[in-house]
Amino acid sequence: MISLRPFLSFTFAALVVFSSAAWAADAPQPGGLDASPSLKTPTTPSAKLGPKGFLSRWLVLEPIPGDGRVVDSAVQAAARKEYFPDQFSVLPRAGDKVTVNGADYIWRAVDSNRHNVNLYHFAYFLGKPTSNVVFWGVTIVESPEEISGVRLAVGSNAGSVWWVNGQEAVGIYGDRQTSIDDGISHKLTLRKGPNIVRFIVVQNAGMVDCCARLLDATDQPLTGLTQTLTAFANR
Repeated sequence: MISLRPFLSFTFAALVVFSSAAWAADAPQPGGLDASPSLKTPTTPSAKLGPKGFLSRWLVLEPIPGDGRVVDSAVQAAARKEYFPDQFSVLPRAGDKVTVNGADYIWRAVDSNRHNVNLYHFAYFLGKPTSNVVFWGVTIVESPEEISGVRLAVGSNAGSVWWVNGQEAVGIYGDRQTSIDDGISHKLTLRKGPNIVRFIVVQNAGMVDCCARLLDATDQPLTGLTQTLTAFANR
């Protein structure tokens, strides 16, 4: 006869660990974002893109409660819902607040040391919920010249919608894993000077992250660009 005791003990221990992790995600974490293995607070006014062109510097809004649905229609509905005033045009500074349903949420400046922006780390190390939430992010990409034939290439876990200079560029949907260049936009023209890239990521449960880069007309990553947060003024 096979004993159930080892199995039950293991199941109980797993539940304890899972419950502890779920509680910890809502508790303030020592060190905040700078304790994260992937995210740091920026220390310079601008950052040049790396050799693979990934956008690593963002202002991300603390996660807002969502319904966790990631099918096409639900993600598009989330992208069109008004959470806070001027959400498609606001150029915040780090520390700015927005109010959603009576609760305040803070814009945080982050640099990622990986190709992706780990939004789970972002929420966890701020002691914020990591499930059934939506994340807003925005950055400015400075281009030394006008560049045509550009495409925005993105990946996310789970669904997401992305805008460039106020125009919807690409969306990907479903309960998916983040893959590099999973969704690629139609052809865009980058302006000389600042270009605004914005995203919303809709999360249900588990890991959540995203990545983005700009590709040239030959589908090679654009690297001669700079990301800056100093441009997030009342432009």
